[in-house]
Amino acid sequence: MDHFPVFMAVAGRRIVLSGGGDAALAKLRLIMKTTAHITVLADDPAPEIESWANAGKLTLIRRAMEPGDAMCAVLFYAANEDDAEDARVAAIAHADGAKVNIVDNLGDSQFITPAIVDRDPVVVAIGTEGAAPVLARAIKADLEAKLPASLGILARIGKTFRHAVDVLPMGSKRREFWQGFYFKSGPEAIEQHGEAGVLPALETLLDQRVASAQVQGHVDLVGAGPGDPDLLTIKARKALDAADVVIHDRLVTSDILELARREAVIIDAGKEGFGAAMSQEAINDLIVKHALDGHHVVRLKAGDPTVFGRLDEELDACAEAGVEARIIPGITAASAAVANIGQSLTKRGRNSAVRLITGHDTKGYADHDWQALARPGEVAAIYMGKKSARFIQGRLLMHGADPATPVTIVENVSRVDQRTIATTLGELEPTLTRAKLAGPALTFLGLAPRDAAQHALQFEEAAV
Repeated sequence: MDHFPVFMAVAGRRIVLSGGGDAALAKLRLIMKTTAHITVLADDPAPEIESWANAGKLTLIRRAMEPGDAMCAVLFYAANEDDAEDARVAAIAHADGAKVNIVDNLGDSQFITPAIVDRDPVVVAIGTEGAAPVLARAIKADLEAKLPASLGILARIGKTFRHAVDVLPMGSKRREFWQGFYFKSGPEAIEQHGEAGVLPALETLLDQRVASAQVQGHVDLVGAGPGDPDLLTIKARKALDAADVVIHDRLVTSDILELARREAVIIDAGKEGFGAAMSQEAINDLIVKHALDGHHVVRLKAGDPTVFGRLDEELDACAEAGVEARIIPGITAASAAVANIGQSLTKRGRNSAVRLITGHDTKGYADHDWQALARPGEVAAIYMGKKSARFIQGRLLMHGADPATPVTIVENVSRVDQRTIATTLGELEPTLTRAKLAGPALTFLGLAPRDAAQHALQFEEAAV
């Protein structure tokens, strides 16, 4: 992000613009939405600028800019549509201490003006850092269609009422009040009684909320998927948007955490195999404590919570505390990884079953039915298998598995830095050691990436 988006206070302050043509008009139509004192400097201003000056909407100085004209200005626009003149006036404005924007000159501008959806005081600013103005306009058009014109009226009246809502506790109860106002009772009041009906509707809604029972906290056990935010379910996104508290594991990516409400409390409850960890008991206590405090808690787990996610323990803790909990499934790493290597977990004539196994459990390396896993054609997705790879390799070979059995390791599944390593069971170690994996990885026993599998098949057919 090269430009940090902020909303600058301009009420009663000066904004100065140099120029009188089409570029100046375009900027002025936006600037005049503010409550700033606007000054325009132009030798030959457009008729619209003359008209606005005559109406007292801005101050017009009919000459070229001179030193001192931008003194005390918070913002300055160079809109002369002449590179040399824009550079001259920009230098003056810099010397006068104003922040400078040169129209259509991103490199020499100190700030940029975004596309704006105006429902004053609700304002949506859309910026592309000058890379795609057409895209910004398309997003603006979409938002203009979705946001009702009455939104500004509701926001203005709601602002005057905020102190009264302090009688409601912070968190979900207060948030539900405002949601009820902005999306139901407020629009209904305007439709039925006009602006005069909004304040009575606010008062009635507040009385109802104050009289209602204490809001009960609840827990959503949410699957965050393997890492790509686009793989989150709609239900998971809605839960994140509503959560008061988000308790996440270490594999949940920052891109997904960004989807949580800014006001939400974010708690890292990361656990790592054979490493430092927050105990499961401590995590259970955190979940229950925040829910009993009346909060909407999202327990955010990478992948799917039903697959090696300690789900039952957290459900039991909620049940024992009398806390309502629901499961929102996610895409498990095996599904995303196998799709990314162009394969399927099951295939007619190859395997009619697939095993999802873990490389280690709470007691150390996990033991499995190695005799069954070593049979030809078996397919298994091995979670948390990096540190236990040599152990798994040894057990399978000991039980008669073919050293040429294909093995595929997918690191950082679905993320932009995903890496796929194709090898064989006999070469699993030292392949993993040489690969120096740093991110989470999933190992497929019995599967090769589609391209590699096709090449091997063609080689075998040619040899015959």
